[in-house]
Amino acid sequence: MKKIVIAIDGFSSCGKSTMAKDLAKEIGYTYIDTGAMYRAVTLYSIQQGFFSDDKLDEEKLESSMNDIHISLRFNPETGRPDTYLNGVNVEKEIRDMEVAGKVSRIAAVPFVRHAMVPLQQKMGEGKGVVMDGRDIGTVVFPDAELKIFVTASPVIRAQRRLDELKAKGDFKSTFEDVLANVKERDEIDSTREEGPLRQAEDALVLDNSYMTIPEQKAWLLEKYHNIVGS
Repeated sequence: MKKIVIAIDGFSSCGKSTMAKDLAKEIGYTYIDTGAMYRAVTLYSIQQGFFSDDKLDEEKLESSMNDIHISLRFNPETGRPDTYLNGVNVEKEIRDMEVAGKVSRIAAVPFVRHAMVPLQQKMGEGKGVVMDGRDIGTVVFPDAELKIFVTASPVIRAQRRLDELKAKGDFKSTFEDVLANVKERDEIDSTREEGPLRQAEDALVLDNSYMTIPEQKAWLLEKYHNIVGS
């Protein structure tokens, strides 16, 4: 059976990563979380003090890019890849609200995207990958055989994100805080000059506002089999 590249783009907190991981596992593909790579750069910037409130010192970050080494390593316990920053597993740290509140700012920086995109392209050059992010079908793999654009209402996405945070032990974040973060990220992601979030012309739209996870999985598998012919 031929292998393809599956590009899943869409708004934050749409469940892209979950559906991409599950799809990759189901069809025996490698899952690549490009958002985690930008989150790792964000975490590094926070640790190094490159942020003053919400203002980023881009000069300091640019001069440090050669010191940032990001890798995705398969975790046999979870069956999914973990994100490593300079050899340290930071999968938990990159998922907190502080990183979430700043990652869109980092992802909008041209030199950061110029560093990340070639890494992502190299990871997928052998095909047989499911990659999710904001610009996979438009910039990273514009020739991907299957492109999905995921959307859902901001209110629903905020509630999903809040539930996820609570499940991880974060009871400080409020619904209002999370909703504000979702809307802010939508604005930044959609209006940035470099690799903005937009639907590729040949992408299939998946509005999962009121879909169950099994319904999403069935929908994705159908589209996949339509492409590979099995």
